[in-house]
Amino acid sequence: MKNLIAAIDLGSNSFRLVIGRVVRNEGSSQVYQIDRLKETVRLAAGLQEDKTLDEETIERAINVLKRFGERLRSFSPERVRAVATNTFRVASNAQRVLELAEQALGFPIEVIAGREEARLIFSGVTHSLPLSDDRRLVIDIGGGSTEFVIGQHFQPQLLESLPMGCVSYSQHFFPGGRIDAKSMKAAELAARGELEAIAEKYRDTGWEAAFGSSGTAKALCAILTASGTTQHRITLDGMQALKAKLIKVGSVEKADLPDIKADRVAVLPGGLAIMLAAFQELGITEMQTADGALRVGVMFDLLGRDAPDDMRAVTVEQFQHRYLVDRAQAERVKALAHTLHQAWASPDSPAELHSMLAWAADLHEIGLSIAHHRYAEHSAYILANSDMPGFSNQEQELLAQLVLGHQSKLAKLNPPPETHAIWKAILSLRLATTFMRRRVPLPHFPARIEGRNGTLVLHLEPGWAEANPLTLHTLQAETSEWQKVGFTLKIVE
Repeated sequence: MKNLIAAIDLGSNSFRLVIGRVVRNEGSSQVYQIDRLKETVRLAAGLQEDKTLDEETIERAINVLKRFGERLRSFSPERVRAVATNTFRVASNAQRVLELAEQALGFPIEVIAGREEARLIFSGVTHSLPLSDDRRLVIDIGGGSTEFVIGQHFQPQLLESLPMGCVSYSQHFFPGGRIDAKSMKAAELAARGELEAIAEKYRDTGWEAAFGSSGTAKALCAILTASGTTQHRITLDGMQALKAKLIKVGSVEKADLPDIKADRVAVLPGGLAIMLAAFQELGITEMQTADGALRVGVMFDLLGRDAPDDMRAVTVEQFQHRYLVDRAQAERVKALAHTLHQAWASPDSPAELHSMLAWAADLHEIGLSIAHHRYAEHSAYILANSDMPGFSNQEQELLAQLVLGHQSKLAKLNPPPETHAIWKAILSLRLATTFMRRRVPLPHFPARIEGRNGTLVLHLEPGWAEANPLTLHTLQAETSEWQKVGFTLKIVE
């Protein structure tokens, strides 16, 4: 139990519990989620006109915390941190509710200020994204408040929390879920009014990439992507089209939106209005979504340190350690794959692909920890389905594809690689593992590489083919395999 920590986020819409396993190795620490619970409480909806939480909402919250408390029964207090956000900040009977909540949970609960919430959200988001020198804007639309952060690396530069949320706005402007042009305009104007106080400062500071870390952002991204409006992004045009559809049909229920979760239906109108206002006031052109947010920030705060390196590199190193990778062999394969890829990759090949190829080489044998038979498939499955801090879902899918392709029949790559650049990376890794099959260093690479367009020519040294019949046989089999997918591999002796 000493390597487990837990974070509880008592938000105005949902209560979340995350349990993480801390892995330390050679000065680096990672937190891997091993369990999580989420329950929709809608705490902000229980606020009455006098700002007291009604008894029905309190009872619902307490019952959820009793369930969380059972899960945490074996944890010592120093391994748990629970934070409460906006509704606890504004409820006039918050002290009574807090006492009941702590009794039910079995641990102390901190009511954090808006800017502290924003700081923890930024920490959680940045620990879940690849390291970048870009200045990032993070927006988290909660149930009762919305946090806006601009920062770089792990350091926030601007922190603000505004009293507007998807629950409170949906309840106030869209009672009963009814949506019309007048109510949507009123909600947007109210949100823009809140944003006026910070908009100029945020625009002047600027950012290179914007991320939404809340359930609202993820819901909007999923709806717009599933409808074909955008591709894994939130855009102003996409939201305007969604708004027009909701106004036309009159409610979220009648809109029959794709990929919307049931617990998002009631709070989507308020969240959409706030996001539209943020885009318009801050001049956002597009937004990606990010995992992490408050609960992950709380875990890293509890851990007591920030990761100084690219989280993906730390994750790869941890995976090598966890799955007992032969690191000398991985280094040999990585070096040769890099040489091959550099020789025939297009000049405009994404730099990120070179990194992904290197990490694929580092991890291509992790499936051996399961079985040698079909180990490439085991490796790919682990990479596609594991928690890998720092990697996006799309990056994990690419890693899995590269690793699966290094040994399996190319027809097994389903779906097939989207670009020629990815095919070239797969070929580079396949050839590297072929030449390194004996698992010993090569005195030198016994071929001259000539690459152009869809053709790679390996000019083997005189006499090398005769001295290495197994490798030659494998290379000759590769030529027909690659011809099936539109590439030409020539072996010239």
